[in-house]
Amino acid sequence: MKFKKLTISSITIFFLISLIISSSDAKDFQWTVDGKGIIRMEDGQLVLTNLAENRQTVLVSASQFVVKETVFVPDDFSLSTDQSKLLLFVNTARVWRYNTRGDYWLLNRKTGIWKQVGKKRPSQSLMFAKFSPDFSKIAYVSEQNIYMEDLQTGVETALTKGGNRKLINGTFDWVYEEEFYCTDGFKWSPDGKSIAYWQVNAAGTRDFMMINNTDSIYAQVKPVEYPKVGQPPSAVKIGVVALATKTTKWMQVPGDPRQHYIPRMDWKGGEVILQQLNRRQQESKLFSCNASTGNTKEIYFEKDNAWIEVMQSWDEDYKNAGWDWVDNGNSFIWASEKDEWRHLYAVSKDGKSERLITKGNFDVIDIARIDEKGGYIYYLASPENATQKYLYRSALSGKENPERMSPAEQVGTHSYDIAPGAAYAFHIFTNHKVPYTGELISLPDHKPLNGDRSLKAALQNAERIRGGVEFFKIATAENIEMDAAMIKPLNFDPAKKYPVVFYVYSEPASQIVTDVYGSTANFLYTGDMAADGYFQICIDNRGTPVPKGREWRKSIYRKIGIININDQAAAAKEILKWPYIDANRVAVWGWSGGGSATLNLLFKYPEIYKTGISIAAVALQLTYDNIYQERYMGLPSENMEDFINGSPITYAKNLKGNLLYIHGTGDDNVHYQNAELLINELIKYNKQFRFMPYPNRTHGISEGEGTFEHLQTLYTNYLREFCPPGGK
Repeated sequence: MKFKKLTISSITIFFLISLIISSSDAKDFQWTVDGKGIIRMEDGQLVLTNLAENRQTVLVSASQFVVKETVFVPDDFSLSTDQSKLLLFVNTARVWRYNTRGDYWLLNRKTGIWKQVGKKRPSQSLMFAKFSPDFSKIAYVSEQNIYMEDLQTGVETALTKGGNRKLINGTFDWVYEEEFYCTDGFKWSPDGKSIAYWQVNAAGTRDFMMINNTDSIYAQVKPVEYPKVGQPPSAVKIGVVALATKTTKWMQVPGDPRQHYIPRMDWKGGEVILQQLNRRQQESKLFSCNASTGNTKEIYFEKDNAWIEVMQSWDEDYKNAGWDWVDNGNSFIWASEKDEWRHLYAVSKDGKSERLITKGNFDVIDIARIDEKGGYIYYLASPENATQKYLYRSALSGKENPERMSPAEQVGTHSYDIAPGAAYAFHIFTNHKVPYTGELISLPDHKPLNGDRSLKAALQNAERIRGGVEFFKIATAENIEMDAAMIKPLNFDPAKKYPVVFYVYSEPASQIVTDVYGSTANFLYTGDMAADGYFQICIDNRGTPVPKGREWRKSIYRKIGIININDQAAAAKEILKWPYIDANRVAVWGWSGGGSATLNLLFKYPEIYKTGISIAAVALQLTYDNIYQERYMGLPSENMEDFINGSPITYAKNLKGNLLYIHGTGDDNVHYQNAELLINELIKYNKQFRFMPYPNRTHGISEGEGTFEHLQTLYTNYLREFCPPGGK
């Protein structure tokens, strides 16, 4: 993506959104070490902007990014501390979810000479290349092994051997990436003399065979090491390889490696700190490991009757990361729900003492920055409205009440990327009337830099907007109150009856009722649903990851497909009491977990839902991966009935309404197997429906020319045919 010339008052919304809310790993900027400036790609050149002085310096010109008629367009970059070395990540390719594989090039800014890193390795095979602490070496992963290259001599050294699809060094298998957000699997020691890394042994994990029928005359088989629920995890261990000897010392983590997980690991001085989760993910242990001997010592233990929240699942900054250390390195920050709210604690490095930092009946949503020098931790929270997010800070001492930093007049959802030292931040604000609008601000006063009035103008414009999304709460007959959002038909006439379309997700992985621009809008509908005369409604039931406390989120334990479906149906019953809702025109749709919910609602409550569009659904919970399903549902060997009772396929015989079922045949996440299992069950009971397989498309059904337009057209035509629009 190309961006306009950067001035502090004209940072584009697109740039800011890519910085803060992008789901990819790519990052086209970095804060300077002192937090007083930013370095980013702009118009094909690398630019340093001094925020205090509002001054720009070109570090690498556009002409320098041209090598042998090839123009480097980096997906990511990193600079040495002294800014003399620039490392570019280019020619990238997706592994599973992210573009983590490609080529790396190094520029010596003093000589102006470019050098390809890992030149002897296959093209587009390098992953996670990063400088050693003294910037004299670069380590990277290629074809499941870790390599190190000396920048002075150019000598490449293999630090691990024997890596293959089933023995993975320095990165992860499918399920660790999907469910623990783990991709980059190695870390330099602080002294640069060794590297700690994950090794995944998937030899005992069965392959699921993906069939590609479209790229050749004979079908191609692609095996994916995929542990289904009930199958033991791949064995994972942590090793420390010494650069001097190229030998690995394995950390002696207690327990059966095929009955636990290690989702977090990092260095603390000369020790390795790691987190171990048991198979059920109800017990978390932190170990301190001697990097030289491999000896381990348990330093902290926590237990939950449902599941332990791994920080990566709710804090994007902690992908592949370890812990933030405070109190001059004597304590680490730890998040826990043990008092029924997600709070932050400072735990001593021996685990013997801790203090509560965030106080009150609210959940910490995301850690934004720790400013130990200033004495504060900055985080997102929303004590009063679970559909919104605001910046707060608490004193690291734990002796002060939380302080809201987001301005009171900016009611909605805030995101922040805070600089080291917490003097500056990128800030994005949005609500259902205000498009994502970005600004550079100073902290703690939260004032835009250089007189930027973009957000003020957006807020003023929003005051003139009428209609749009309405947020409300819906209480069921059981007195369960849920957040909901609605878009009414344009020119709504309460004397008429209108169709309603429910969008659902309903599982622990996603919140859908959020006060953001575009909330509730249907991206698959070609046209304007409000203008065509539809009510559009979405509801967050119990079990969704909204900041309403532990009990709300974990009430769904062992009840996916039960409690969420009952809540959605109970809320729909209340909505159908509205005199202007046409009970004969009620549709529901969703994708992935939302596709599963759509099927369950259509099958279990045919008296409510007349039409359903289900995309990429889990039809049988026994087909999905072990980390996700066992975290939320337990082990099938112990409570098989919960898996059966929560699966849509169990109720397929009850189908009475109209069903459009959609699935990509190349879906490596929710396997196409689900479609065929469900279709067989529907055939068994002579249930008529429509089915659309998308050949060789993955879970997002985005590959291939014309795919999205076709999906939109299919969706829209079906909805309009079986749930006709307009007031009557």
